[in-house]
Order: sequence, then structure tokens, then C-alpha cells
Amino acid sequence: MEEGAVNEPSIDFGLTDEMKMLRHSVRDFAAAQILPQVMKLDEAQEFPMSIVRRMADLGYLGVTVPGELGGAGLQPMHFVIVMEEISRVDPSVGLTLAAHSGLCLQHISLFGNEEQKKRYVPDLATGAKIGSWCLTEPGSGSDASGMKTAAVRDGDSYILSGSKIFITNGSHASTYVVMAKTDLSKGNKGISAFIVERSMKGVGVGKKENKLGFRASDTVAMIFDEVRVPKENLIGVEGEGFMQALVVLDNGRIGIAALSVGLAQGALDAAVKYSKERKAFGKPISDFQGIQFKLADMATEVQAARLLTYRAAMTRQSGEPINLIAAEAKLFASEVAQRVATEAVQIHGGYGFIKDFPVEKFYRDVKLLTIGEGTSEVQKMVIARNLIQT
Repeated sequence: MEEGAVNEPSIDFGLTDEMKMLRHSVRDFAAAQILPQVMKLDEAQEFPMSIVRRMADLGYLGVTVPGELGGAGLQPMHFVIVMEEISRVDPSVGLTLAAHSGLCLQHISLFGNEEQKKRYVPDLATGAKIGSWCLTEPGSGSDASGMKTAAVRDGDSYILSGSKIFITNGSHASTYVVMAKTDLSKGNKGISAFIVERSMKGVGVGKKENKLGFRASDTVAMIFDEVRVPKENLIGVEGEGFMQALVVLDNGRIGIAALSVGLAQGALDAAVKYSKERKAFGKPISDFQGIQFKLADMATEVQAARLLTYRAAMTRQSGEPINLIAAEAKLFASEVAQRVATEAVQIHGGYGFIKDFPVEKFYRDVKLLTIGEGTSEVQKMVIARNLIQT
């Protein structure tokens, strides 16, 4: 076991030697390239462009993309490993990767035609362009049928108008996948997906959000003012956008589960380290049973979350349905991360409340994980629906 690597599995859940090597290389990269910049980026709310470029050079942006399209040609488990190790150091960088690769790039890879893939995927996989995914609106979050953004056919184009909020990577993206209604009378069945380029007239960036956590992750409103989108940029056919989005979210939730495991592991590592260094009544606080019991509960839950997340990734890798397992992994891992981050601050006492210690940032970041990419309540609805329908 490496120094600082707390409660890592001695049996790597069937990980191949290649996966183990990837884990160590990503961990070394995160320690050398990300860790020194974490608080600087957080305080300045600065997009980690230099880190993203380095991740692109290492192939992290296109982990599961076939080699002929500029990717590494690896499996979902490899992506989970990258997400976990990056997020263990800085969840903001993990979220940037999740939005680029797990949402935008994945949507085009799963549902784009061959021409669209050849045109857009290589630049996204190699980091030549940054991707963003646009679904949420001021009046439609969990209820996508309430979206107002519309795309009206006009000859060989669509005129797309509307606004989106809470868009990750929006300020720095060149390629967007945008959901819009092409038939206002059909609710969710009238939603279609389009590839929109930043260079198209009428595409604008709105308010940048001043957030509690994930402050180095770019979160903005996007404005689409009568953007003329070529009909060739429609993904699939009209009315398929919502169903495509559900599949993308199922896959993306595995990435957010991995992000949650990484954050939880980072908080646990920090808590163990502090408990061995901090002394009270003449001995390290790690000698006290109250602290030991907290650490034991935290470690057990992190392991359980990791197992569930890995199972979800392996299920996806096998080609089996992932709707249920992805929701279970995202729900459990995000809730575990929240509990572990809270206990890590508690173990630090007053020091957990100041920015000199990493648990302060983990604590601020973690809440988003039970909200973004489907709230915990939405995950429970998905799980229950699967149970009832069987």
C-alpha cells in the first residue's frame, strides 16, 4: 500500500495490469500537476485549462473513444479509474472531464451518424476542442418536458432559440450538444438534440455562476438567439433527443459515481492523515475509539461505493442494461461522499473549517453530487420504477 493511500483494495476487483498501471499514472499526474494548483484555481474560480490540455495529451479526454477517431480505445472501467483518481485530488477537474467526455462527447459517440462522428469526435477526444452539454433551463430541471428552447425547421436548417442554465464548460467550449423542442405539442417526445458550434451566429455565454463548491469548474448560462443550425447537425431524428439524453445520463451517472468515490477517498485519506498527526491528551487522536469508529465507518462505506461503481462500469462494459445499476451507484456513492466529507471535517475539528486543510474544499464540493446529473430523489424514482416493473 502506498503512503497516503488509505483503505485501498488489496483485490482490485478484477482490474487488469493495464488498469492498475493507468491508476498509478493518473495518480502521479494528479499529485504533480493538479494538487499544487487546487486552492489557487478554487479561490480564483479559474477554469483549469492548462490541466485540461495536459489531460488531453495523456489521452484522458477520449479514454473510451476508438483509436481511429483519436481516442485511447479503452473501456468504461478505464474511464472510471481516471475519474476516481482525478477527483480524489480535485473534484472540479473531475467534473470538467465528466461534462466534456461523459456527456457531450458520449452523446455524439452514441447517437451521431458516421459523418458527425468523423467531424466532431476527433477534436473532442484529443482536446483540440472542449465540449459542453445543454439540457437544463431556468424552468426545467428534473422535468425536461418544461423546456422552452425550440428549434424550428427553415429549409435546410433549424432556427434554434432559447436559454440554458448550469452549463458546465460553457464559457470554454467550442462544441455543444443542445436539446430543443422541435414539436411543442409532444412534450418529451418533441425534444431533439443538435450539435451547435460556438462560431455560429447567435450563440452567447450568459451569467457565470458564483458557486459554493466546484468553483474551478466553469458553470454558466448559455443563450441561443435564432441560431441557424444545419439540418445535418440534428443527432438522430426529430423527437429522439429526450430518449438519447436519458441514455447519456445513465452512462454519465457512472462517471459521477466515480467522481463521488474519488472525493470520498480523498476526504478519508485526509482524515486518517490528520488523526495520526493531531495530538490530544498526550496522544494522537487516532488512538481514541471515537475517532477509530468514525474512520472505520467511512472506510467501509467508501469501499462499498467503489464496489457498486465498479460493478456499474463492468455492467456497461458487458453491454447489459445499466439504467438500474447506474442509478444505484450514483445515489449511493454521492450520499456516501457527503457523509464521509462531513465526518472528515468533524475529525479535523476547527481546522476542518479553514482552507489550510483539504477537507474544507471537499465539504463544499460534495453537495453538488447529490443534485447534479439527477438528484438523489430522481435516482430513487428510477430504482423504484425498475423494481415495480419487474
